Amino acid sequence: MIKRILLTHWLAYQQRERPASPLWMTQVLWFAGIYNLVWGAFVVLFPLAPFRWAGMPAPNYPEIWQCVGMIVGVYGVGYIIAAHYPYRHWPVVLVGFMGKVFGPFGMAWALWKGTLPKVAACVCATNDLIWWIPFGLVLYHAYLNFWRKEIAPAKSR
Repeated sequence: MIKRILLTHWLAYQQRERPASPLWMTQVLWFAGIYNLVWGAFVVLFPLAPFRWAGMPAPNYPEIWQCVGMIVGVYGVGYIIAAHYPYRHWPVVLVGFMGKVFGPFGMAWALWKGTLPKVAACVCATNDLIWWIPFGLVLYHAYLNFWRKEIAPAKSR
C-alpha cells in the first residue's frame, strides 16, 4: 500500500512540468559530483597521500582528514542529485558554493599565519576556486528562473 502511494507520488512528480535548465548546468553538476566522489573516496582510502605529495608532515589523526573526504563525497552525491533539476535543487548548489568560498578564506588565513605551506593551496585551487564561476552561474540562472516564474507574475497581478 505505502509502496503504491510513494510510486504514485513519484510518477506525478516526474510528470510535472518543470522548466528545462541549460545542458551546461547539468554537465557542470555531474562533473562536480563525480569529482567530489572520486576525491572524497581517495582521501578516505589514502588519507596520508596528499600530505606526502606536498612534503608535509602526516597529521596525528588521519581519521579527521578521512572525515573531510567523507563530507566531500557526500557533497558529490548532492551535486549529482542537483544535476537532475538544477532550478529546484539550487539550495544544494548554494551550500556547496558557500563551502567553496569559505574554504579558501580559511586556507588564506592559514597561509598568512604560516601554519600551512604554500603547496597546500593547490588542493584549494582544484577543490574550491575552479568551481566559483560555474556554481555562481548556476545560482544566478536559478534565481533568474525563480524571478521569471514566481516573482514577475505575482507583481503583475
